Amino acid sequence: MKGINLRYLFFLKVIFFGLFGIVYLPFSGCQTIETKLTLEEKAAQMVMIGFRGTSLQEQPQIIYDIQTIKIGGVVLFEYDLPSQSRPRNISSPQQLQQLCHDLQQLSPHPLLIAIDQEGGKVNRLKEQYGFPKTVSQGYLGMLNNNDSTKKYAAATARQLQQMGFNLNFAPCTDVNINPDCPVIGKIERSFSSDPAIVAQHAAIVVAEHHREGILTCFKHFPGHGSASTDSHLGFTDISKTWQPAELIPYQQMINNGLCDAIMTGHVFISDKDSLYPSTLSKNIIQKLLRDSLGWEGVVFSDDMMMEAISANFNFDESIVLAINAGVDILIFGNNSPKGYDANIAEKVVNSIVKSVKEQKISEQRIDEAYQRIQQLKLHCK
Repeated sequence: MKGINLRYLFFLKVIFFGLFGIVYLPFSGCQTIETKLTLEEKAAQMVMIGFRGTSLQEQPQIIYDIQTIKIGGVVLFEYDLPSQSRPRNISSPQQLQQLCHDLQQLSPHPLLIAIDQEGGKVNRLKEQYGFPKTVSQGYLGMLNNNDSTKKYAAATARQLQQMGFNLNFAPCTDVNINPDCPVIGKIERSFSSDPAIVAQHAAIVVAEHHREGILTCFKHFPGHGSASTDSHLGFTDISKTWQPAELIPYQQMINNGLCDAIMTGHVFISDKDSLYPSTLSKNIIQKLLRDSLGWEGVVFSDDMMMEAISANFNFDESIVLAINAGVDILIFGNNSPKGYDANIAEKVVNSIVKSVKEQKISEQRIDEAYQRIQQLKLHCK
């Protein structure tokens, strides 16, 4: 997207300002939204990436991605899967607070700073780094006590607000159809096998996050709780096990005005779409989620680098399919066993722009996604 000379000059600038102790961080918050953007800038707003480093000094590439490419968001992790090492982005509350502050200050547009903080096994803010103990959604659903869920949800939301996050990829609204599902039931990520209990506790989590100005995101649409395999590792077919009842939590949250965003799951349901998993399926996202359930807001993909997508579809193809299906923000977590790609943000944006110019994606579809993202960002701190 940018020539090599611009990139060279950019890194010279980073080195210069770093050496002379000058802070080059234009202020940005989520209070105002830029409306006149180029195609490249609108495409960049549709991209959320993961990166390495506990500070900007450790990873100047993310400065380029935010300031020059102008990506829409980042997602932080505590463990680096490619190198099987810690820390990735999180080493202490003080360090994390500074990192989130610096990231937001970098951005010429409001930046979504996201984390997966469900509690229990899906917990990036671990005790070993100085954060409070958490419990799983499965544990809270077993207690089925509103006060207990409120207590833990409030503590999580307060912690995220203090650190500088504005988006939590939680709560998990999967229904515990298969207790042995390796990525849901087996690690206690679902509140319950009863969709009404899932919706009840999800609503409490959302309310406590909103109290602290934190956006939430329900996952993994249309339901991952019946799976017997892990979509991180490969194709996940739930055609024989998925149940319509798994839609109930989503429908209730949408009807009650409690939905900020929804994340797709990379699950395959043959009678809904005989060709594509949910993230790439217009039948799932447009017809089921938008037309039938009435969701009009932002749809996130699950990580596009997971094997269910990356091992079965080529890079450009998967981006075209996801956007045309109705995904508004593509997540490239950059934290898979296959390795780390420092230039992933630029590659994704270039792919989107190229596909628009080749008329594989309409510019109207990009504008539609951008407008949804604008509306979401108006509600974050």
